[in-house]
Amino acid sequence: MLPTPSTSHIDTNRIYDPAEDSYLLLDTLSAASEVQYLREHFGADQTSTSPVPLVLEVGTGSGVVIAFISANAQNLFGRADVFSLGIDINEHACHATKETVRRACENSQGRAESQSGHGTFIGALQADLTSAMKPAMVDMLVFNPPYVPTSELPEAPLSGHKDDFNSAAKHEKFDEDSQLLSLSYAGGKDGMEVTNRLLDQLPQLLSERGVAYILLCQQNRPEEVIKRIQTWGPHWAVVTVRRSGKAAGWEQLRVIRIWRTTEAEFPKQSE
Repeated sequence: MLPTPSTSHIDTNRIYDPAEDSYLLLDTLSAASEVQYLREHFGADQTSTSPVPLVLEVGTGSGVVIAFISANAQNLFGRADVFSLGIDINEHACHATKETVRRACENSQGRAESQSGHGTFIGALQADLTSAMKPAMVDMLVFNPPYVPTSELPEAPLSGHKDDFNSAAKHEKFDEDSQLLSLSYAGGKDGMEVTNRLLDQLPQLLSERGVAYILLCQQNRPEEVIKRIQTWGPHWAVVTVRRSGKAAGWEQLRVIRIWRTTEAEFPKQSE
């Protein structure tokens, strides 16, 4: 079992603390079926001819997911020449992500099971979803969105905003912290307003071999999301690759994989 990166250094007053959804993504990516898929998809046996993959996590929060991917590149992809990049609208999350990845990659160097291969972490950008990315640039995207249904979306912070503890009142800082945390969970109507924006960007963002892992909850109406993606045309496929437990008969969380494909491929739903 691959270790979970430490996030003991993060400020949980301002940054989303890893929870069941984060760990479900780690379990998904390290499952034998997905490891096999990633190795075949990104040419683990053809590193001399297969381009270096670029992995992007949107909404890194603590950085636990992108750190896990970067620190375990050899284990997951069968190759260590993997570039990774994080994006978050929360400046504090960007700083935390860099530190989480640094620690995870350092720790991976001494592990026998790491097979001598953490990837190359490019950095963490403060941006709104994929606005900082060029078209067809991303080979693999991971997104744990703000998926909780809410009456409205929180206002995004100004880019480059800095704290001014000398002039700001304590209640103003508290309001700012609450706003930053709400950005990590408040998803608007059906919890899908942010995810819908990302889905609209996906066809232009992903490369020809692009694949995306997106987490959904039951209130997001995942079956409707899957049907929507299926209308993108024959060169797109979507499948549920991981599910969490159930409460009161309702499934809580699931991870879907979206990728460019051909008409000849008909993916089956994972159990």
